[in-house]
Amino acid sequence: MRLRFLGTSSENGDCPAAYETSSGTVAIQGKLVLDPQALGDAVNLGLGEAIVEIPREMLTFIPKE
Repeated sequence: MRLRFLGTSSENGDCPAAYETSSGTVAIQGKLVLDPQALGDAVNLGLGEAIVEIPREMLTFIPKE
């Protein structure tokens, strides 16, 4: 898989960031959520999956199609 950078709301170039993948999906770079109570609220979190936190303004970088 390859990533194509879509944008960031960070002024110093680190997380968060949005990417389009070579397989046609979207990948998000954000802060890993480790809080057990928050993870307990996740629905069907599978092996190898993670929850990341991003600011709402990051959604503007995600293409609708």
